[in-house]
Amino acid sequence: METFFIALGILLAGGIFPLFTHRLFNFMKAGYIGITVIGCLAGLYALPFGNPVIPAVSWPWLHVFTLSFSLDSLSAFFLIPIFFICPLTAVYSFHYMNKPGQSGRTAVNNFFFTLLIISMALVVTAGNIITFVLVWEIMSLSSFFLVMYEYQREKTRKAGYLYFIFAQAGAMFIFAAFAVAYSHTGSFSFDQFAGIPAEAKLIVFFLALVGFGSKAGIFPVHIWLPHAHPAAPSHISAVMSGVMIKMGVYGIIRLYSLLAVTDLIYGQTILIFGVVSGVLGVVYALGKRDIKRLLAYSSVENIGIILIGAGIGMIGLCSGNRIMAGLGLAGSLLHVLNHSIFKSLLFMGAGALLQKTKIRDIDQMGGLVKKMPITGKTFLAGAVSISGLPPFNGFISEFLIYLAAFQGMQLNGSTFLLMMFAIIALALIGGLAATLFTKVIGIVFLGEPRSENADAATECGFMMTLPMVALASSCLVIGILPEPFIRLVFLGLRDMHGFVAVSPDIVTGFARNLAFASRLFLGLLVFSMVVRRVCYLGKEVGRGPTWGCGFTRPTVRMQYTGTSYAMSVVDFFRPFVRVNTVYTGIKKIFPQKTTYETRVDDIAEITMHRGMIGPLLLVLGKMRWIQHGNIQLYIGYIIFTIVVLLFFI
Repeated sequence: METFFIALGILLAGGIFPLFTHRLFNFMKAGYIGITVIGCLAGLYALPFGNPVIPAVSWPWLHVFTLSFSLDSLSAFFLIPIFFICPLTAVYSFHYMNKPGQSGRTAVNNFFFTLLIISMALVVTAGNIITFVLVWEIMSLSSFFLVMYEYQREKTRKAGYLYFIFAQAGAMFIFAAFAVAYSHTGSFSFDQFAGIPAEAKLIVFFLALVGFGSKAGIFPVHIWLPHAHPAAPSHISAVMSGVMIKMGVYGIIRLYSLLAVTDLIYGQTILIFGVVSGVLGVVYALGKRDIKRLLAYSSVENIGIILIGAGIGMIGLCSGNRIMAGLGLAGSLLHVLNHSIFKSLLFMGAGALLQKTKIRDIDQMGGLVKKMPITGKTFLAGAVSISGLPPFNGFISEFLIYLAAFQGMQLNGSTFLLMMFAIIALALIGGLAATLFTKVIGIVFLGEPRSENADAATECGFMMTLPMVALASSCLVIGILPEPFIRLVFLGLRDMHGFVAVSPDIVTGFARNLAFASRLFLGLLVFSMVVRRVCYLGKEVGRGPTWGCGFTRPTVRMQYTGTSYAMSVVDFFRPFVRVNTVYTGIKKIFPQKTTYETRVDDIAEITMHRGMIGPLLLVLGKMRWIQHGNIQLYIGYIIFTIVVLLFFI
């Protein structure tokens, strides 16, 4: 692991560098990006996929505890998106964070960004409870400061505080799970988790599921996502959504492996949460107009897909179905990688749109593929990928999960019904995702500009377009050449407890068939485009306005809006979705200005506010008399508390 820690040392040096060079703004940015890229490349080089021996290292800490790290195959796989996505987002930030007047703030942002990269890398390599808790808290705190970059805005502060509350509440559940495990083992080592009683394993898993689920954005503890992502800078949103929330997924899969459980309830629970998160995540995304909030809810959907695959794989492990287990877990992990690529791409595209138009509402955009052609084409690649369509990477991972679910149809009882449920849910999620990104592409990039800002937009700088082109190319490469990536995923599962490797011939067969399907689709697409071009050679192509049904003076306001396009689909999912409509109506023969507005509210957020936050604020308001400012009484409170606690010792 020496090379791994050298890479982290390089990254740390890169994070400290801006703090001393922020007065030389461009030099600071260039130096920071260069050191970060070198550190991440060194981190990728350190991954030990070909080494059957698991490298490990430990150091004493505070003369009481031990900090322990190990780098097995599962850790190595989760390090790939960390060390691949983060340097690209650092490059993207060169032009995106182009505010010389805020050089000090940018330097601090770069430092916490580096701290986030290092802490995520240490989370997936933590070897005991103390180490995991320490680096998990560093990850949460560094990401909190990144969200608070524009702290002068009230919405940003509220989003940051909400994220902080969910991060710390989730951490408390994780700590409680570890405390239960420690009470049975008397050891901080993860290796002892398999020996605790079955009832305690159930408690540990479900406590940790709440904590890790909060970080991952599982419904209904996803509430912080649609607030924090729009508040953070777009390259930070790309890392948080593309990489950081996967630390929650890592925690769930790692704990499942450590506990070495054999009951179906674990996989069934994960599968059900995945279905609910996947369906409702994309439905809420359909109802949003803020492009970054829309993408945040889309992350909830994709976490749902990842959990569906993981749940099917866990059920396969417990049922002894090796192919089902292998395909489910492989599809889940491959979707972790795929989602990190196309969601980072989409957030970068959203950041480019936001920087050039200064607007978030997609209904105020339009026609931007002509103004920003590189952003438009790369965003389209990300949209096709996230919709699970060939020949891009989302199709490969989702198809593996489909295959795993169909393998599960061989089982009986409740498992058979759950597999049917999973297949229907995956089909529904795919259809809704295609509808969602048809809406985004059609409203944002096609048609005519709906505002002056959209009409005045220009393409963003080279350092912003380069990472987007690289990520879009990665989506296509994985889609048409999936064989090495599928093998990589199975290598990542090698050290997982209870996982028995699927025959290489079966893996190769699936990979080749998927590759052939993707290449065939791409070939047909290219062939049809060539035929169309040949057919139109030498012919004059007329251009004119869309027919306005006899109306001779159409305006851009007469184009479809995102709300009108999606609302019929959103309405179908009531009462799981709260739709609020404000319509002043037409009440006179010569009506004045009329207002029609539709807003889609998150039912989980409403329920939590009414059932928990509201009553809690009421109780705390009644207890404000305790804070009277009298220091003598405060000391009395402390003494009284100590006396009461002595009765329990």
